[in-house]
Amino acid sequence: MENDRYKRELNAFLVEVFNDILKTEEIYVTESCADLSVREMHIIEEVCRAVDQGRDNRSSAIAAAQHVTAGTLTVAVNQLEAKGYLERVRDSGDKRSVRLRPTEKGREANRRHTDFHRELVEATVETLTTEETQALARGLSGIAAFIRAKYLR
Repeated sequence: MENDRYKRELNAFLVEVFNDILKTEEIYVTESCADLSVREMHIIEEVCRAVDQGRDNRSSAIAAAQHVTAGTLTVAVNQLEAKGYLERVRDSGDKRSVRLRPTEKGREANRRHTDFHRELVEATVETLTTEETQALARGLSGIAAFIRAKYLR
């Protein structure tokens, strides 16, 4: 019975915190880059991550990583290119292939977005012990694994 109460409390907390994080991120993105949506910011973030980690930065790979269709990504990239955040570059090895790269404006937007996430994590762990931080990370990893396995295959 006690465990059921904690499960109900955890469910309510996760729903509330998830919504609060989304809303806060939307406010943060809008205040730091007024012409971007959160979805656009996440696309910029994905392109930066792919380039920085030497991963595939073609549109198809970015679309897959963002769990959107190629058509949806194309529309977003067109807008981000027009706004000056991303650029399309022909692959030097395969002229048929087009790579996505952030512009300096895109890099700056990504730095601001990274700051938001860093502040969020720091605020989360500042009152926790190392053991509590590790337990929280394990619990959140379980949630992430469940979501990926069940819904984001």
